[in-house]
Amino acid sequence: MKIGIVCYPTFGGSGVVATELGKSLSEKGNTVHFISYAQPARLNVFSDNLFYHEVSIKNYPLFEYPPYETSLTSKLVEIVKFEKLDIIHVHYAIPHASSALLAKDILKTMGIDIPVITTLHGTDITLVGKDPSCKPVINYSINRSDGVTAVSNSLRKDTLDIFNIENKIQVIPNFIDINKYASVKRNSYRGNLCKKGEKLLIHTSNFRKVKRIQDVVNIFCKINKEIPSKLIMIGDGPQRANIESLTRSLCSLRDVMFIGKVPDVENVLHNADLFLLTSEKESFGLSALEAMASSVPVISSNAGGLPELVEDGKSGYTCDIGDIESMSNRAISILDKSNLKGFKESALKRAKKFDVNNILPLYINYYNDILRK
Repeated sequence: MKIGIVCYPTFGGSGVVATELGKSLSEKGNTVHFISYAQPARLNVFSDNLFYHEVSIKNYPLFEYPPYETSLTSKLVEIVKFEKLDIIHVHYAIPHASSALLAKDILKTMGIDIPVITTLHGTDITLVGKDPSCKPVINYSINRSDGVTAVSNSLRKDTLDIFNIENKIQVIPNFIDINKYASVKRNSYRGNLCKKGEKLLIHTSNFRKVKRIQDVVNIFCKINKEIPSKLIMIGDGPQRANIESLTRSLCSLRDVMFIGKVPDVENVLHNADLFLLTSEKESFGLSALEAMASSVPVISSNAGGLPELVEDGKSGYTCDIGDIESMSNRAISILDKSNLKGFKESALKRAKKFDVNNILPLYINYYNDILRK
């Protein structure tokens, strides 16, 4: 198959999953063309059947804002026409799905009929989708797509609750490559930070308000009073400066390290002891899955799709949103040396169910089903 993948090029979950999906599809002999305004962060390897096409955005004096949707639509028409793509797979509903559908209509006037698959990832539905200025476009885009997938049952339910959906939504969960995490042999961060045998805790996010990162710091401070620990904060975003200030006032920056965006997160997760994810919205929880693939148990909220991923009492615990006391107590329980080994083993076992070798066939079968219609 010749597949066009449209995604955001960022470290966010939708961009990461889209990129890893494209790379895995190309390894199976499919030709994959990425279309985005910048090279995706995880797209660091190219081959004879893996390509990237940049959407150039020109800002004319007439426009207050660059017309990205128009540029993306034109680029899609160009790539489908000249590369003879079989299918367009867009990740994140807006503006990718609407642009792809417009490109589809334009191509029909040229005698080209190409199916569009839209994958919903989370905030395109639960946050952006609720905005009255976006909702009609997203509703239309989902219903007019030839195929629609969601990354969790929770997100599928939210979509059906928020919009007037007539189209069928197929749930295909996010995934990781277990082998990539298993191949890591050393965590240099742990060696430098935990010199006295402290436990190592990790949090990864885009530091937005919805992630409730202040809860992570509060939980860590409670844990650290009982069990000497260190915390690594991976990522960046609008809340980072405030969280660093909070950390100074509640505990110590000697115990908490902010390391920004990291392309090889598996090297930081390796041999860590616990992962904290306290979001009030989380459609799937890819960062939690990455931790579990590194044999790191998870303490999380019970938001969105997290209960579908984290087996409560086995690979970690899910607690009510904002319940810092419960999260802290259960974290301390996991970190007890009599429990930690079992939780680590269960986390890895659970993560293996979401290995790319299990999930990729679901996408390939879905592509074939759509192409046969």
